[in-house]
Amino acid sequence: MADTSNNIEKSFLGYTGQDIEKFKKYAGYTLFTFAIMYAFFYNGRQNIGLALPSMQSEMGWSKSEVGIITSVLFWTYGFGHLINGRLGEMLGPKRFIIAGVILSVICNVVISFQNTILAIAVFWGLNGYFQSMVWCPGVNLVSKWWPSTRRGFATGVYTGCAGVASIITWLSVLAAFSLFPDDGWRAAFRYPILLILAAVLAFGLLAKQKQSDVGLKDYVDEDTDAQMQDEENLKKMQSKGKLYPFVFLLSNWRFDTWCLIAMASSICRYGLLTWIPSYYVNVMNMNIKAGIVGSLVLPIGMALGSFLIPWGTDKMGKQGKLYAVITCSCVAGLMSFIFPTLSTVTYAAIGLFLTGFFVYAINGVLWVYAGSIGGRAYSGTAAGILDWAAYMGAALQAIVFGYILNAGGWNTMFYAIASMCVIMAVLAFIASRGQNN
Repeated sequence: MADTSNNIEKSFLGYTGQDIEKFKKYAGYTLFTFAIMYAFFYNGRQNIGLALPSMQSEMGWSKSEVGIITSVLFWTYGFGHLINGRLGEMLGPKRFIIAGVILSVICNVVISFQNTILAIAVFWGLNGYFQSMVWCPGVNLVSKWWPSTRRGFATGVYTGCAGVASIITWLSVLAAFSLFPDDGWRAAFRYPILLILAAVLAFGLLAKQKQSDVGLKDYVDEDTDAQMQDEENLKKMQSKGKLYPFVFLLSNWRFDTWCLIAMASSICRYGLLTWIPSYYVNVMNMNIKAGIVGSLVLPIGMALGSFLIPWGTDKMGKQGKLYAVITCSCVAGLMSFIFPTLSTVTYAAIGLFLTGFFVYAINGVLWVYAGSIGGRAYSGTAAGILDWAAYMGAALQAIVFGYILNAGGWNTMFYAIASMCVIMAVLAFIASRGQNN
């Protein structure tokens, strides 16, 4: 007769014996291959930023035409999240992610052979939609392998990788320009995407969509409430239809409050990413290259913040996510307020690092919340709605901060960012009242 006491001692998420090690192995494979793949995925989206000056010069585009090209992806990417979070859950997140990556790569290659603004705008818009097929299904996929008590760490890993993605793209595109100078701007759309293909190949081979793919049953969450919510969510979806997750989420006022937090966070994040290089050049009298290099402090701080703070929420209880938002908002707001007083490059770099750390940490906590309220069933839908709200904020900042800079100057812009941080703290405090996910 088997020694059941030994199995009981080694029980983990409902697994015993060798099944524990198998589960941990594939949970790790799924998380880390997705995170690494996403770190390179920006090579097919942010590459255009470095290519645009050459594209404009070669094809004689006006500034308005450049604006059309840069904005079209913004809208298709933002609205694509509303659809693709749910579609990824319905069709299977792993295969949906792979399809999105491959279609995005194809669009980049096709763009590299175009010579008209209309063709480039069409394919760049399609690329935005295909790019939106990856993030939210990835949130759902990770939720299927990482239980609620460990989801903060998992979220920190993939948001941390997303935080350094801009640096990877910058290095990849500059390397392509150096190695293939005869290709001109087209090199930015042809060669950096090879890194995406290598990463998605590893993801396709090692990541698993569900436990049954490796002969395991679904895990049992250590948090009894989270396990019961997962089971209840699945039952309601089966009885109320495929679109019920939208009703479930949007009828929850706390989730709606989190959408406002996502919007405010993105206004701050993209406001800094968009305008800091110009601040270094115009106010601190650095040349353009030095301004760009100095600005890299910001994504480095963002990457660390989006890894460490979400991880920390694993130990902070159910309200920990909101308390993290309140704390990070207050610190980021303070740093934004005093940033204009930092007169040396060294102090400005330290201030920028800390501001990026706490602003982007809030963005990381958003995806912990998506996994919490959506669980294994609806987390992709939750992430899709939150990401849509975030990109509406990103679109708004481009208009608002441009006006603020013209009307009030740099100090006013940083005070506006500080004010948005205060608003986030207030929203998080309101949402923290009473029982919450």
